[in-house]
Amino acid sequence: MTNKIPPEPPAQSNVGTRLVNWLDRRTGIHSLLHEALDEPIPGGASWAYVFGSGLLFLFVSQIITGVFLALYYVPSADHAHTVVSYIVKVVTSGSFIRSIHAYGSSGIIILLLLHIGQTILYGSYKGRRELLWLSGCILLALMLGMAFTGYLLPWDEKAYFASAVGTNLIAEIPWIGPPLQRLVRGGNQMGTLTLSRFYVLHVFVLPALLIGFIVAHVFFFRKAGAAGPINEDPVHPKLPPVPFYPRQVILDAVFAVVLIGVLAAIAMKIPMDLGPAANPADTLFLPRPEWYYRSGFQWLKYLSGHWSLIGGILFPALLALIFAGVPFLDRRLERRPWRRPIVVGTFLLYLVAYTSLSVASYWDDYRDPGVAAQMHKQDEDAKAFMEKPFVPETAAGSVSAALASADPKVLKGQALFQAQSCSSCHGNGGMGTAAAGPLTGVGQKYTDPQLIALFHTPTSKMTNGGMTAVDLKQDDLEALAAYLRQLR
Repeated sequence: MTNKIPPEPPAQSNVGTRLVNWLDRRTGIHSLLHEALDEPIPGGASWAYVFGSGLLFLFVSQIITGVFLALYYVPSADHAHTVVSYIVKVVTSGSFIRSIHAYGSSGIIILLLLHIGQTILYGSYKGRRELLWLSGCILLALMLGMAFTGYLLPWDEKAYFASAVGTNLIAEIPWIGPPLQRLVRGGNQMGTLTLSRFYVLHVFVLPALLIGFIVAHVFFFRKAGAAGPINEDPVHPKLPPVPFYPRQVILDAVFAVVLIGVLAAIAMKIPMDLGPAANPADTLFLPRPEWYYRSGFQWLKYLSGHWSLIGGILFPALLALIFAGVPFLDRRLERRPWRRPIVVGTFLLYLVAYTSLSVASYWDDYRDPGVAAQMHKQDEDAKAFMEKPFVPETAAGSVSAALASADPKVLKGQALFQAQSCSSCHGNGGMGTAAAGPLTGVGQKYTDPQLIALFHTPTSKMTNGGMTAVDLKQDDLEALAAYLRQLR
């Protein structure tokens, strides 16, 4: 038996119809659209169901704007802040695109809270939807991870110190905490290796996991079907089903247009700022996370010191476990919120606590005169930096490419200089900053053995300036000394 090829459409059909038919015979697009758009919704379309589609739209927006930003970004402590400054000050619409990307992350968190709230109030996790709920919990964790890893990439003072607090919390985990912190940072201190790790997580690893779990989430949703309104049976729907297309598609499209309009208006009116470059030696800077992490930040202020393990690790882990187990704990098919006081009441109590802790964090910052003055100074510093014209990196104090290629040891030393975050205090190419003096010409004052001795045992002046002993292998120390000797 041979397979017969379907006949071509008659010649009198228009070009558009022929093209659609040609694509359908080769891709099955008609059946795919039928499967996607004819999803039955018990009781019909509703504005309460737009949050999932809104989240998907924002995620696509983050990918598009992230690709544009990645065209310029360099994950290096020496260059990250400069290239972000170039994006917002020089690149056409660069500030607008970065603002859309930054505000988009906040928009995703807001929609996640609304989506979770609607799911809990409607009891949409009931009726063989455990895997749908669990995949959503994983997506929530991945989105929070995206927000955390992306926060460091501008490498300004706000990003550096807030991320330092977050990575310090990892060390509180018993047994595996310190080595896990070193793995995340790429060493004991934050530097180029930290940036490269966060960049890989933010651009490659987490988006890949997100796409995979979004596909799984949609699959579980289609398998279980839409739960419908609160008076519907989650297992055997009784209300007449209405197709997803056209009404729900129109509602989702309108909501997406409103989202992009709001984001664009905020990005144009209040562009996302960029503060001065990270200076690890600045002991006065007060780190503060983004608003969605403020409640956790305030919580840790109440449970610091010996209680940080309980407040920062164990208690959040317990909350996450209870949250993920909601469909397994609330097994009744009853969906009306007033008939489920424990689950709904607990969720509302969490929202009240979350909001109260966030408000308390902001209130603490501005009721203390000293803290308020420092926070105001930090805001003014960021504003002043944004008003300054872009200043490109200088080549002074750097090692020429020809010299580096001629001496691999110098190239290795240059990489170690960046990896050990030496440039954070001594500046690009050892040009010096307010935190530490220049290293240009130091190679003419000291021999290699003398430099290595200083690495091992810094002088009192160097120690007072924040210098610590360099713990590297002998050949690495020699490479670092060779690099310093070439700085002019």
